[in-house]
Amino acid sequence: MTKEIKRKNQSKIRRAIRVRTKIKSVSNRLRLSVFRSHKYLYAQIIDDQKGHTLVSVSEKELNNRKGTKTERAVALAQLLAQKCEKLNIKEAVFDRGPYQYHGRIKAFVEALRKEGFKI
Repeated sequence: MTKEIKRKNQSKIRRAIRVRTKIKSVSNRLRLSVFRSHKYLYAQIIDDQKGHTLVSVSEKELNNRKGTKTERAVALAQLLAQKCEKLNIKEAVFDRGPYQYHGRIKAFVEALRKEGFKI
């Protein structure tokens, strides 16, 4: 590996550890974890105390997959809000993992907050 790739990987690892450390301080809440691939965005609500995934969504579930990736992230947030409402889940702590808070991730979370979900 080149030095540039190693530096980027180390930055991702440090960012993920920093985020996870902050999440553990509020461990009694559910965790909203996101995964961003090049093509799709995935999100799930996890109960860490039981070790179970309560709700999961992906862009593959959307009826209309047209538009930009950011627009699809907003639609995904609305879908997650609907599923959480059925299970009476109103809040979670956000686990962005190694991803920076911008672009698709930011649009997803802001749309989720707009739907009344507390993060």
